This record gives sequence, C-alpha cells and structure tokens, in this order.
Amino acid sequence: MALSKVDYNSINVTPAASKALKWNSSANGFETGDLGGSLTLLSTTTASSSATVSFTSGIDSTYKEYVFKFINIHPATDQVDFQFQANVAGGSGYNETITSTFFQAYNAEDDSGTSLSYQTGDDLAQGTGFQNLVGDGVDNANDENVSGYLHLFDPSSTTFVKHFFGTSNSSITGYSTNGFFAGYFNTTSAIDEIQFKMSSGDIDAGTIKLYGVS
Repeated sequence: MALSKVDYNSINVTPAASKALKWNSSANGFETGDLGGSLTLLSTTTASSSATVSFTSGIDSTYKEYVFKFINIHPATDQVDFQFQANVAGGSGYNETITSTFFQAYNAEDDSGTSLSYQTGDDLAQGTGFQNLVGDGVDNANDENVSGYLHLFDPSSTTFVKHFFGTSNSSITGYSTNGFFAGYFNTTSAIDEIQFKMSSGDIDAGTIKLYGVS
C-alpha cells in the first residue's frame, strides 16, 4: 500500500485557543480551526426571585441549533415543575402549539424505590401550555434544585415545525429524578423568544445560559 505524503508547506498548525487540528479544504494538508458543533455563548441570565426568565433576543437565523443550559434552578415553592414555552416572531403570550413526549427514571436516596416510566401528565398533544422540563417536580429545600439542557433546532425556519429535546435531573422528596423530554412546536412561523418559569411561584435562584451551535 502506497504511503500518502503531505507537503510540509501545506501544514498550518499554529496553536489557537479552542481550535482543533483538521484537514484543509483541499484535503491535502492540515490546519487549525473549528471541527463543527462548537458552542458560542450568547447570553447568561441569573434568576433571583424571578417570576419568569425570558430570552427575547439572540434567537435568529444565525444558528441552526440553540442550546439552553439551566444550572441549579431553585424554586421558591415546594414540589413544582420547571417549564418553558415560546413566541413566534411578533407573537405574545408564550402559547405556541406543542406536541411532545416525556419519560423519566428515578431512584430514592435509600434505594427503596426505582422506576423508568412514560409520564402521561408531562407531555402535550397539540397543547398551548408550558412544557414541563422535570418529571415529578423539584423541591425547595436549601440543597435541592434542577439542572439540565434544552436543544432547539432551526427556530427561524418558515418551512418546518421546530423540534426540541433535552434532559434534566431534579431532587424531590429524597429522590434523584432524571427526565427526558422531546417534541416540536407545530408552527412554520419563525420562533424568536423562549421563556422559562415554575408551574407555581418564583424561580428563587439559578442560571440559564443560551448558546448557538456552529
């Protein structure tokens, strides 16, 4: 088998932060650059006794995929759900039509109860309410919270519905609860706003970050 050789002059590997070594566009040498799928932080919001956290800018046609990371979201009220909804461009009310699925796994701290099940109360079937991001909710003890992520795909499309999926882990009454949710906004209008809230009471504390995926 012949050994392919790379011309020394075609190698450009000057070290660059957050870059990787890859083939160049001519496939005859190496260079440093993005491999794709890199995250660009667009905004960070820190909740403090907040009724809602809304992202009303930064969601546009720049990226085909957006990721929200919610970190240590602590509710003011006990045993509530963390939720989200959207607005189409020019819309209001955060009441777009959603069809979704939801299943969860949980395990008790003392290993006394485990489960993996579909959650019929956490999905939506052409519903306009807020989509739950946790299964059995989250408690408001000082050390309890929910963390996870939400992916939203091509929200600026005016041809297709807008798919999303994600997962979360919450603590409630001595259980670790892992929720898995997915669905779509059944609209061909562009979506440009996303809002998060608790099903009851305020978001006492926590951070939500918005990223664009290149």
